[in-house]
Amino acid sequence: MRTLYLLRHAKSSWKDDSLRDFDRPLKGRGRKAAEQMGQVLAEEKLKSPLVISSPAVRARETTDLVLESAGFKVKPQFEERIYEAEVRTLLEVVESIPDSADTVIMVGHNPGFENLLSYLTGDNRHMSTCALAKIEFDVASWSELSEDSGRLEMFVTPKDLED
Repeated sequence: MRTLYLLRHAKSSWKDDSLRDFDRPLKGRGRKAAEQMGQVLAEEKLKSPLVISSPAVRARETTDLVLESAGFKVKPQFEERIYEAEVRTLLEVVESIPDSADTVIMVGHNPGFENLLSYLTGDNRHMSTCALAKIEFDVASWSELSEDSGRLEMFVTPKDLED
């Protein structure tokens, strides 16, 4: 059994139009959403998940806030291929995960994450900023993933967490 969490980065700021897309930080609302999603992941009671994130500033900040809020004491890996990736590239990243990792949290961007979710589960969902999808696979190795091989077990957006 393998579990993949897809987490889209939280809401970013467009305030400084001199910044490259890669360098845009989170805005206040995004920071709050990332902390809330960290609490959702804390409830999952994961034991040392492997965390792989896009190196873009907004994804790094999301990753840091989520890990802190969840209480995970793991060091994330930053994978350049995730930034602006299409499904084929994202699949290559997932398929290269060491089999010693049963549970992985991947932090990245749309449209790639929406398309990957659809490819792996057949479930077409809009992944708003900071949306979290939990996908389970009955495979022995990450390299065995294929179209519709996963089951969407959970899908949460920041809007779902509003009081």
